Amino acid sequence: MTALTMRSPGLGLKRGLARHCPNCGEGHLFSGYLKVQPTCEACGHDNGAYRADDGPAYFTILLVGHLVVAPLLCFSFIWTWPVGLVLTLTLSLVAGATLALLPFVKGGFIGVQWGSRALAAE
Repeated sequence: MTALTMRSPGLGLKRGLARHCPNCGEGHLFSGYLKVQPTCEACGHDNGAYRADDGPAYFTILLVGHLVVAPLLCFSFIWTWPVGLVLTLTLSLVAGATLALLPFVKGGFIGVQWGSRALAAE
């Protein structure tokens, strides 16, 4: 089987969440925090061609909102502690979770685009 016949959105998601090249699974997808390497150092695939503008940020905010903010509302300290302290704690938690998840979500977003053959030139 070639890499082209094994291509699927699930495989791309798995490789992208690991922040690896969706085509080969070996090369690094990012050259920095969120900067996509234009070409894979292992297989030469053009990773810079995939558009990941606002999609990863939207999905990251959606995940953090459901996994962090909604459960926080169930704790009584949100309603009883001083507002300044609650804002400091919760905003730092939300910002940290968002910044931690963003590269993984962006990798997964690019991986799904690769798996679904989102580029017309392929």
